[in-house]
Amino acid sequence: MPSSSSSASSSAHPTRARRPRGLVTEIVDSLVATIRQGQLKPGEKLPTEVEFMVRFDVSRTVVREALSKLQATGLVETRHGIGTFVIEPPDTRNFKIAPEDFATVADVIALLELRISLETEAAGLAAQRRTAANLVQLEAALKSFKDAIPVDSDAVPADFQFHMEVARATGNQHFADLMTYLGTMIIPRTRVKTLQNVPEGRLAYLQKVHGEHESIYHAIRDQDSDSARAAMRTHLSNSRERLRKSQPSDAVKEH
Repeated sequence: MPSSSSSASSSAHPTRARRPRGLVTEIVDSLVATIRQGQLKPGEKLPTEVEFMVRFDVSRTVVREALSKLQATGLVETRHGIGTFVIEPPDTRNFKIAPEDFATVADVIALLELRISLETEAAGLAAQRRTAANLVQLEAALKSFKDAIPVDSDAVPADFQFHMEVARATGNQHFADLMTYLGTMIIPRTRVKTLQNVPEGRLAYLQKVHGEHESIYHAIRDQDSDSARAAMRTHLSNSRERLRKSQPSDAVKEH
């Protein structure tokens, strides 16, 4: 008969299921979003490594790698022996897109036009370079989006995650860094009321988007660069047209 101490030990340390290898990225994305949304402000100290280990249920190695990658974004700095702090973004004339740059529907359409050029090429590169691990993450994002369709959800997190995984699959960190910088504001329905106004209704709208994502995924899976580029261009061009059609005619002004 097992001793009480053995039982207590086993119950206190239950076997944990193995997690995906994307934990570092998951932590970085979460912290970047927290900082960009103003929940952590310049000068504020990040939680300790131990607190992150508990919060995300990960090892110290994972936390340290995540903090290292977070430093590379220029959003934080580590002061040895003190901790990691959010820092004030440098006041430079570098390229930036701020929330106030999305004041009108035309502004959102302008960003979609930028995305068409960038993400079309990203899809082509992703088809050439994707790994088995990339496909797993793309499939997970597709499933999350599909699961969000029947419920009362705008599916924005899953939508953004899919585009982020395409960027990562390029193997070019600059694509992923740009997507991280832009965040979920690249999804038009975070900025304007699209789902409330589309003629076909929320369900049909999201089903169309999901079908377009599937076309992109299939081309990347099959390593068909031309089809991947075409599928991404079609998807984002359709998004632009859906946005235009969902708005009053006087709300959309051509540039």
